[in-house]
Amino acid sequence: MQSILIVGAGFAGAVFARQLAEAGYRCQVIDRRPHIAGNAFDGVGANGIRIHRYGPHLFHTNNKAVVDWLSRFTEFVPYQHKVEALLADGRCLPMPINRQTLERLFKVELPDAEAAQAFLRTLAVPIEAPANAAEHLLSQIGPDLTDLFFRPYTKKMWELDLEEMDASVVKRIPLRFDDEDRYFPNDQYQFMFRGGYTKAFERILDHPSITVETGREFEKAMLRDFDHCFNSMPIDEYFGYEYGPLPYRSIRFHHREVPADQGVGYATTINFTDAGPLTRETDWSRIPDHVVRETGRKTLTAEEPCDYRDNAMERYYPVKTSDGRYQAVYEKYKALAEKVGECSFIGRCGTYQYLDMHQVINQSLMHVDKWIEARK
Repeated sequence: MQSILIVGAGFAGAVFARQLAEAGYRCQVIDRRPHIAGNAFDGVGANGIRIHRYGPHLFHTNNKAVVDWLSRFTEFVPYQHKVEALLADGRCLPMPINRQTLERLFKVELPDAEAAQAFLRTLAVPIEAPANAAEHLLSQIGPDLTDLFFRPYTKKMWELDLEEMDASVVKRIPLRFDDEDRYFPNDQYQFMFRGGYTKAFERILDHPSITVETGREFEKAMLRDFDHCFNSMPIDEYFGYEYGPLPYRSIRFHHREVPADQGVGYATTINFTDAGPLTRETDWSRIPDHVVRETGRKTLTAEEPCDYRDNAMERYYPVKTSDGRYQAVYEKYKALAEKVGECSFIGRCGTYQYLDMHQVINQSLMHVDKWIEARK
């Protein structure tokens, strides 16, 4: 039986471990953090509310294969995520922008989707080939909406102006012309994991051929004891920052307890449109299966973006610029990894990608199954 080292007990590492174990490999999973589940780690606080320690994780996908795989390890609780933007005057408007957002903000009557679309065309700036996030937004929604909903948020989130950002960063955000106020309306499967993500990870990693050690740092000397390594640590860190560090944005989380009946708007997440340091706040009690015990109190969690070097090297979001300069650095690390061949790099930090949960799972299933098949 071959032995495989897996660095990281998040979604990528857990999927690799489970698939390899079921294929007859012995897997040792290590993680530098004191827990499994990576950034999806959650738990119930003293006030009876389930909290995701590293920010809200909301599962949504159209990939049935991923859902079928997950169904082996968890039950699903239906959930349709909604977001509102808090304006300076205290009003909360639907995000992403929809017909209601336009009517309430500009005080106009737009009787249907066609009218909303036509109104947006009067605001948009004709740009044939948008070269960055600013030009993409201007070509879609014009300067007023761009400056209100995206410019301050982007600056504090990324410490970059919209003109410096790759258009793909904002293309992820949908634009609606009807009254649809769900954040992921086009995804067939939207749910939370009953009992939390951590419980699901415990089941995924519960296999006689899988051993898990948390609070354990990776050392290259470990490679001598294994036939192969799948590594989700930051690829630049692994190679001693030979080509320079790959930048990430990180998040400081600010929790506060309030009475259970207190709150702003109706959505789970409130985005802040001001130039202050906070980007958004999550009301955990508005997510199903998160009020585990009624105490009359609830937790609100606000997010303050920062450089990962100012937050104990906690890496959350790879930085994507319009000129692709950091992607070019990653490509050098990728080529070096392929040349050395000591590890296969996986996951968000190993591949320097921003990936939703379903994307990590799908990518990991495809990668590990291909690796197993090639060795039969």
